[in-house]
Amino acid sequence: MPTPSPARMHDVTVVSNEPIADGVYALVINAPKLAQTIKPGQFVNIAVPGNAMSLLRIPLSYASADAEAGTVEIWYAVVGDGTERLSQMKPGAKTDLLGPGGNGWTIPEGCRRVLLVAGGIGVPPVLCLARELAVRGIPYTVSIGAASKGCLVGEDEFEAAGAPVISVATDDGSYGYHGFCTAAAEQVLELEGGEFDYVAACGPEPMMAKVAAAAAKAGVPCEVSLERMMSCGFGACSTCAVETTSGMKGACMCGPVFNAEEVVW
Repeated sequence: MPTPSPARMHDVTVVSNEPIADGVYALVINAPKLAQTIKPGQFVNIAVPGNAMSLLRIPLSYASADAEAGTVEIWYAVVGDGTERLSQMKPGAKTDLLGPGGNGWTIPEGCRRVLLVAGGIGVPPVLCLARELAVRGIPYTVSIGAASKGCLVGEDEFEAAGAPVISVATDDGSYGYHGFCTAAAEQVLELEGGEFDYVAACGPEPMMAKVAAAAAKAGVPCEVSLERMMSCGFGACSTCAVETTSGMKGACMCGPVFNAEEVVW
């Protein structure tokens, strides 16, 4: 049985909201209490004004939090009416959100080396984890991917966070390896699986399924961050169900980060 949700209501103000890649924006909000409490892998449910017919909040992961400045940075892709309206919010605009929600990443005790895999807009929660690993002095290898060079996010930020090895792949071959980021991850696990204590992945579900299978084959514990429409954000609506080996579980309360071996792919 999941514990009560840690999510609380927060009034927030937009600090900046700028495009960082094709169809991808970085939203920085002023939310002092949230910035102090949110953990890597957790999410927020943000209300977006502008359409009285749209009652649901938008669940989004975050890329960074600055407790001292009281700000949280959220990267999101414009994929529909809600995120389109979100992209039009200007500095000074006010709204509210529910957060921090769910359970984040679980770094194993005594972890010595980590493999991080992120595809598309799955980069933000993995980037948060990378920064936490850097703070703890745990080395990690990164494999990231995107549809094209114009859609790629996170490479500079992972480098700034101290990643010694970053493999980049694009579906169309416009940058880095021509193919999927899973190829590099699978190769690393096949050749160096014994060197890793933990794998974390976020991105399209087929991508995460491949990473999970490769990690299982190499005998390395793996966690994945699953994307679902977490309509309420605190376990009341049952719209974000994930099929697991122990039954259906809500992503907003039992996830969004799950043990990959528990997910029924």
